[in-house]
Amino acid sequence: MPQTFIAHVKQSDGTQQTLATHLTETAAIAKILASKLDLAPFGELLGLMHDFGKYSHDFQAYIRAMTGIDADIDNDYELPNGKKIDHSTAGAQWVYQKLRTFGGQNGIGELLGQMLGLCIASHHGAGLIDCLSPDGRAVWDERFKKSDDLTHLQECLQQADPEILLQANNLANESLVQQFKKNVQLLFRQPEIRSNPKIQAFYLGCLTRFLFGCLIDADRINSADFEYQHQKSLRRFNQKTDWQPAINKLEQHLANFEVKYPIDTIRRQISDQCRQRAHDEQGIYTLTVPTGGGKTLASLRYALHHAQKHHLDRIIYIIPYTSIIDQNAKTVRDILGEDWVLEHHTNLEPEQQNWQDKLLSENWDKPIVFTTMVQFLDAWFGGGTRGVRHVHAMTKSILIFDEIQTLPIKCVHLFCNVLNWLQQFGKSSAILCTATQPLLHKIDDELGTIQLANNHELMGSENLNALFDDLSRVEVHHCQQTGDYDVASAGEFLLTQFQASQSCLFIVNTKKWAKDLYEYCQKHHVAQDALFHLSTNQCAAHRRAIFDQIKLRLKNHLPVICISTQLIEAGVDISFACVIRALAGLDSIAQAAGRCNRHGKKEGKGQVFVLNLKEPNFATVLPDIDQGKQCGARTLRECPSSTAILQPETINLYFQYYFYQRKDEMVYRLKHNHSGNLLDWLSDNPRNTCRRELLRQSFKSAGQEFKVIDAPTRAVIVPFGEGKTLIATLCGAWQPQTMRDELAKAQQFSVNVFPNVWQALMQQGAIQEVQAGSNIYYVTDSHYHSEYGLTVDETGKMPFYDL
Repeated sequence: MPQTFIAHVKQSDGTQQTLATHLTETAAIAKILASKLDLAPFGELLGLMHDFGKYSHDFQAYIRAMTGIDADIDNDYELPNGKKIDHSTAGAQWVYQKLRTFGGQNGIGELLGQMLGLCIASHHGAGLIDCLSPDGRAVWDERFKKSDDLTHLQECLQQADPEILLQANNLANESLVQQFKKNVQLLFRQPEIRSNPKIQAFYLGCLTRFLFGCLIDADRINSADFEYQHQKSLRRFNQKTDWQPAINKLEQHLANFEVKYPIDTIRRQISDQCRQRAHDEQGIYTLTVPTGGGKTLASLRYALHHAQKHHLDRIIYIIPYTSIIDQNAKTVRDILGEDWVLEHHTNLEPEQQNWQDKLLSENWDKPIVFTTMVQFLDAWFGGGTRGVRHVHAMTKSILIFDEIQTLPIKCVHLFCNVLNWLQQFGKSSAILCTATQPLLHKIDDELGTIQLANNHELMGSENLNALFDDLSRVEVHHCQQTGDYDVASAGEFLLTQFQASQSCLFIVNTKKWAKDLYEYCQKHHVAQDALFHLSTNQCAAHRRAIFDQIKLRLKNHLPVICISTQLIEAGVDISFACVIRALAGLDSIAQAAGRCNRHGKKEGKGQVFVLNLKEPNFATVLPDIDQGKQCGARTLRECPSSTAILQPETINLYFQYYFYQRKDEMVYRLKHNHSGNLLDWLSDNPRNTCRRELLRQSFKSAGQEFKVIDAPTRAVIVPFGEGKTLIATLCGAWQPQTMRDELAKAQQFSVNVFPNVWQALMQQGAIQEVQAGSNIYYVTDSHYHSEYGLTVDETGKMPFYDL
């Protein structure tokens, strides 16, 4: 009898998925995903050949051993003779060898074969493999020339289902190569790209990553459909979003807005302007609106109408901090309903995922997605296969970058180039939203600068000064003195302002300063019910409980002092009579000012004070703050008046200083044992030993080096409120689906911990694993404080805020 070739065996009941079924179904899904950029046959060929190596006798013996189909074979990750099975290279070799023969002498067929082969060879590894290693070795060529006794290509060709080979041969032909040539010409159609080999190479890398993401997502989806008996109809990938119901809901909500204060009229005008501009051509736009101007709903209004006009698939909000995703997502969800909105910003997924975990990874399967800048950048530049699944979802979409000024300086050129690719080739539009617009269109053209649309400012560049004047609600005072403020003098300043205003927010640069100022106020007999402390040592649920208490007291005109790290200054809808900000970048000062007299209720101007605090030298440990302070101080000294500090011209001047001082950092310079930068590694690679027409990126090495945050943190679940119950549940017996549900809830009860703190807590036995080998951790009760949150010192039993 003919042998049945198996791709997967269902864990629950032993049902087998044939290899031919898996290949054809994965190809059908990848075809649809890639069709968004008119690359359907490329996706189809990837899906068809990605597991071609599973036709080998060794792999079939392996899968029977792994799943216990043959009881007499040892059930292990390797064959009894110790040999590991390579099932990815055979398909890569076939595609490369087939396509390189087409396209004539210009190498376009070989480039396509290399690109598709890379995707196939990498689909069960740690992300795209290197074309060149950091030392210049042609890794891709070594992989593609792997011997047949290891890849089993010839054996697979003999044993493969005839219909699979027929379909593959019908796809891998001259016509496919000529279509690819047209795609490359389209990719390089912009004049600034045609003359820039570095950006050309970077764009080819983006295209490779897009196709890789289509393959990875298709493979994972089909595997999940088989394992969990999901709906298998391909219609769910072809269904287009009808944006009209969401538009109707939002327009009705806006029509019901009550105008109470003059600022409400201005917010409505901003919203109406966004609605009018939504019918513009696709492109990259800026939305420069002072804090408190209603950017969230104004940008949503623009996005809904823009998506409807241009038939876009998704609206994706990219937000800098998880602390404000919940607030913004809730605002949109309350208006449009649960079915429209998805949040994806978990920090609790283990770095090392097993096969089942990968199947449970989030899909961006709702029309409006809220995610973080970390997730966005990781999808494009990080290692592994988890984030790359979202790359195709970012095409044919509208991307809204909230508080774009928080973009890490080292990622500037990487970000600009990938956003240009998404707009020019990926059929997407973008809005860069902020009150303090960075000059991303005025950086080095050769390395990549944002290509803004004509008339890119949605508010109209000529109207910005008037808009900022109309929305001006504060005066900013730089309070310089001989010698910087220590805790005592800063505390005295705070209490003086508190007596005058009755509600005061003091934003500092470090957690230590926040704790010290809080304790100063306690020692000086500030009523405990009026005094609040906020930092990222507290979990999101804890901070939300504190915010609720603060807002209630402010609403009832009760006295409030809040001492916070900078987590409060971006996107948090709260308003104090007085704000004090430790000296920082002018963008941070502007954001802090947005928490003062936010709704224009106060007669006259709210008062914002900037103090030079006595802080350690941040140059090496916190360079962003250090450079921001230097450039902020310079700009404040040169500003003619307290009302001009927040004007666009002043902000532009600040960013000119800031970007000029840090222009060499914008290419993501490499550290440790490497020289050069990630922009080189992901484009034309100076150690190039390949012909220029081939890919030469160090994809895998770049992914291993890339970290959005320099000091990587690890998440730990804390015993605050419901967190105690979640910890108990996770410590009990659970299935993968149960774990996913509980981890989604636990996101609100987790804290990100730096390595030195993690080590100290581990040494004290304060951090425990919920299950052996799970890589999910919690902290014991004695190391979570009701006022400060996570602490290295034991706190004893402390009462928690009720949720």
